[in-house]
Amino acid sequence: MKSKIFIAIAGVALLSACKGRNGYEIVNNSRGADTVSVAVDSTAKPKLVKTADITFKVKNVQQTGDSISHITAKLNGLVIHHQMGSSIERSEDIRLSNDSVMRVSAFNTTADMTVKIPSEKLEDFMNHISHMGIYVTSRKMDIEDKSLDYLSAKLKLKNRQEMVAQQKTGKIKIKNPEAVLWLKDDMVDGQISNQKIDQAVNFSVVSLNFYQSNTIYKERIANDDPSAYKMPFFNRLLMALNNGWYLFTELILGLANLWVLILAGIGFWMGFKAYKRKYPAI
Repeated sequence: MKSKIFIAIAGVALLSACKGRNGYEIVNNSRGADTVSVAVDSTAKPKLVKTADITFKVKNVQQTGDSISHITAKLNGLVIHHQMGSSIERSEDIRLSNDSVMRVSAFNTTADMTVKIPSEKLEDFMNHISHMGIYVTSRKMDIEDKSLDYLSAKLKLKNRQEMVAQQKTGKIKIKNPEAVLWLKDDMVDGQISNQKIDQAVNFSVVSLNFYQSNTIYKERIANDDPSAYKMPFFNRLLMALNNGWYLFTELILGLANLWVLILAGIGFWMGFKAYKRKYPAI
């Protein structure tokens, strides 16, 4: 009885607020608060929303991801997110020859998954997943009671439905036509909100993060260092001797092209010597 009185008072307050904000005018309110009262079902099932997350180490990330997808489908669940990636931790090149090296890389692989599981099967799913890993780093489950939120949206929706019905029968006159659209949109929002709660109650969201030990991968690749592609020492020495002989012959040819200047220089030097002998005192 107290619940009905409380809801009736809330309905009257709602009508008063709507009147002040959207231009409602109550033409006939002989029934009073009974027109907006809604009985509360004390036997209604609680709206419990369950969420969980787990982080664990596995032997093989890709195989574990496939197994989780299979288990989820078997339990009539749904995979809504799946991401897997690898990153190189460190790498080293070992020279095998002038044109090839052995590249040794250490990389780690991780994966993130988000699945929806029927709430009544959540515990079984979490226990099964825990046994798939080498060990569990963290495991958590939260339960949030959405009963009051669900009831609030339901009562508001009922009050608006009754208000729209009274507007049609002329008991309430709405001066602003846009207020009718506001009421109908608000009724839709209330219905969608409760449907979301129902979905969250029926299907629990589980976040999974799993990883494996670093993997060593070896591959033989071409040497990408240009300085490594040099000729052997003896070949380079022979080439240097050939280049030296080439430069020497070019020098001889250059001097040969300057024979006139060389003769002129020799003649000038011999004349200067003869002059010094003839005039030694000068």
